Amino acid sequence: MPRNTTATKYRAPALEKGLDVLELLAGAKQSMTLSQISQQLDRSVSELFRMVQVLEARGYVGTSSRGDGFELTNKLFSLGISRGPSQNLLASALPLMQSLSDTTRQACHLAIASDDRMVVIARIEAPGDLGFSVRVGYQRPLIHSTSGVVLYAFQKSKIRDQWRALLKAGATGEEWKAFESNAEKALSQGHFTSLSEYIDGITDLSAPVMNDVTTVAALTMPYIHVHGGVSHDEALSHLKAVAKSLSKSLGGPG
Repeated sequence: MPRNTTATKYRAPALEKGLDVLELLAGAKQSMTLSQISQQLDRSVSELFRMVQVLEARGYVGTSSRGDGFELTNKLFSLGISRGPSQNLLASALPLMQSLSDTTRQACHLAIASDDRMVVIARIEAPGDLGFSVRVGYQRPLIHSTSGVVLYAFQKSKIRDQWRALLKAGATGEEWKAFESNAEKALSQGHFTSLSEYIDGITDLSAPVMNDVTTVAALTMPYIHVHGGVSHDEALSHLKAVAKSLSKSLGGPG
C-alpha cells in the first residue's frame, strides 16, 4: 500500500510531470484550473499545458461538470480493478453482496486501500425505492473512514507498522490516537461500527475480507433504520457472515 519513495536510478521528466498531475488531481477535493495545478506543482502553465491536454485526450483527466477546472476521471481506477487479483475479488464478492442486500434491504460496498486512502471498488444499491449508497470510485482518507479502520486493524503486524509510518504523518495527535483506539476495538470484536461523520441517521457497519496472506478489503454497509426492516444487530450479523464467506472463497479464514 505505501508509495515507494526510494530514489530511482533513471529519470523520465515528461512522465514524472504527467504522474505529478494525476496524483495531484487524485488527492484534490474539487476540480482545479491549469493555473492552480501549476501553482501546486511549482511549474509554469506553459510547461504543463500540453501535458494536461494529452491526459485529457487520453481520458485520464476531464473537465468538471461545472466547467471550472480539471478533475481525474475513473479511467485509472478502471485499469486498476481490471487486474487479476481485483477481478477475482469482484467476481467472488458481487453475488454475495447482492444476496446481503436482498436479505437486509440495505446497500453495501467493498473498499480497498490505495496509499493513504480507501477506495470503493464495488457497490450494491438497496432494493426498493429508498436507500443510501456510495458510488464506485469514492475515496476518503483511511483514518477518517470506517472501512479504513477495518483495513488497518486486521493487517498483520509487520504490514500495520508500514501503514502506520505513512498514515501517522498525515494526522494530528488526537486523530491518530482515536484511529488506533478504534482499530484495537475493531480487532477485539471482529468488526467496526461508527455513526457517519457526514450524514445523520446512518451507521456504518464494516467487517474485514481476508485472503490467505492479508486483509484485502472491507465490506461495509451504510445502515439506515427502516420501520419493518432488519435491526442494526441483524444487519451486522448478516454482514459479518457474508464477509466471512467471501474470505473463505479467497482462501482466507472461514
